[in-house]
Amino acid sequence: MAQYFELHPDNPQPRLLKQAAAIIAGGGVVAIPTDSSYAIACHLDDKAAADRLRQIRRVDDKHHLTLLCRDLSELANYARVDNKQYRLLKSATPGPYTFILDATREVPRRVSHPQRKTIGLRVPDHKVLQELLAQHGAPLLATTLMAPDETEPMNDPDEIRERFQKLLDAVIGAGPCPDQPTTVVDLTPMATGGDAVLVRQGRGDAGVLGL
Repeated sequence: MAQYFELHPDNPQPRLLKQAAAIIAGGGVVAIPTDSSYAIACHLDDKAAADRLRQIRRVDDKHHLTLLCRDLSELANYARVDNKQYRLLKSATPGPYTFILDATREVPRRVSHPQRKTIGLRVPDHKVLQELLAQHGAPLLATTLMAPDETEPMNDPDEIRERFQKLLDAVIGAGPCPDQPTTVVDLTPMATGGDAVLVRQGRGDAGVLGL
C-alpha cells in the first residue's frame, strides 16, 4: 500500500519531504507532482526500482526515461552540452520541457536509450519537486504517469492513490497538476551543426526555443 504524503504546494513540510526522500533512497517508486503532470520516479542508481518503474508504466527499454535535475549545473553531469545547447537550455529552464541529449558515462547504460545512448533531462519548475530533489541530493529517474492503455497523463493525486496504491510505495500529493505532458525537444543534432528538433508539443511553449 502506498504511503500518502499531502504537501502544501507553495510551502512543503520539510518533515514529510524527508520521509518521502527516505522511501526513494530505500528503493521506492513514488508518484510526484511536476509542472506538467504527475510522474513516477525512483533513485537513478537503483536497477530494481527502475525495472519496477518501467513495469508500472508498461514501457520497454526503448522508451526514454527522464532525469529530473535541480538546475543546469547538475544536468551537465549527465549530458554532453556545448555552448549553443547550453544557451538554449538556459532560455527554457526551469520549465515544462524535456531535452534529449547525448548521455555521459555518469548515466547508467540501462537507463539511456539502448541504440542512441541518449537521455531525456529536465529542470522542473515546481516548488515541491524542487524541494524533494534538494532533500534527495541527486537527480531522480522519472516518466510521466499514465494509466495503462491510456494516452492522457494523470494530474489528480487522489485518483493516483486510488488506482496505483498497490503498485507504488508512496504518493506525494500537492494538489492537482496541469494535465499536459512536457514539450520534448531533441538537442542532439546541434552537436553536429544541425538544429534542435521538436519531438512533441506539450505544455512548454516551443516558441521560447525558436521552434
